[in-house]
Amino acid sequence: MKIYIIEDDPSVVGVLEDIVESNHLGRLCGESSDGDPDLGRVLAVNPDLILIDLLMPRKDGVQIVRELKQMGCTAKFIMISQVSAKSMIAKAYQAGVEFFISKPLNLIEIRQVITNVQRQIENERALETIRGVFSQQQAAPAPEGREVQCRRIQYALSQLGMAGEKGAKDIMEMCMYLLDHNLEVSQIGVGSLCTQLSSSPKSMEQRVRRTVERGLRSLASLGLEDYGNELFTRCASVLYPFSEVRAEMDHIRGRGEGGKVNLKKFLDGMLILAEEF
Repeated sequence: MKIYIIEDDPSVVGVLEDIVESNHLGRLCGESSDGDPDLGRVLAVNPDLILIDLLMPRKDGVQIVRELKQMGCTAKFIMISQVSAKSMIAKAYQAGVEFFISKPLNLIEIRQVITNVQRQIENERALETIRGVFSQQQAAPAPEGREVQCRRIQYALSQLGMAGEKGAKDIMEMCMYLLDHNLEVSQIGVGSLCTQLSSSPKSMEQRVRRTVERGLRSLASLGLEDYGNELFTRCASVLYPFSEVRAEMDHIRGRGEGGKVNLKKFLDGMLILAEEF
């Protein structure tokens, strides 16, 4: 994974470079430490990931992300910031930032966030491979419609904080199989579906379950923060039994054992989101 750094503080650049190299998180392909990056140069080296400071002397990081996106940059963005204002963070997410790293820099946080992004990139590339395999094996829906369904599922996983999990690729593969064969999980069963797609079906099912549980925690936390949140109201009852979402919310508050997931309901719900998300 190629990593580019845009940060106006040379000392921070040095720390980030040391962390990336010493922890084997990727290959550094360039850096801009004067706060005014040459966007053409950034595009030319074609990074997979860009670490970018929010507050810089000439242009802020959000503006630079927008300009790079408009120029066709496909890299993932991690924003580095001391700012905690929700309005500024919201603007960054809208511009295309995937994750935030808070200053002062923390080794464990940096390593974990970059690792999550790397998994997300790997999952997306694996998805492209899956698409190619299925398109060769059987007739697929109209390309535009199928592409939209894939993007909707991928977007839902990202919004629920699941895209960086190991089981995200498995969920995508399962959903693609169901869509391509026009099936619901009730018609084949989760165990049989895993058997169709993996030589280690039990391991696959365990990865998926852990990832779906992560999504439940994320959704319950979102509901506690803002019960009227659009993502919460849209997904809570589609992907999970709502009673289990409430149980997980109570668990986060310190009461009860937490909610349980139903893989069949989750996967059927993802197929619904693929049509309308």
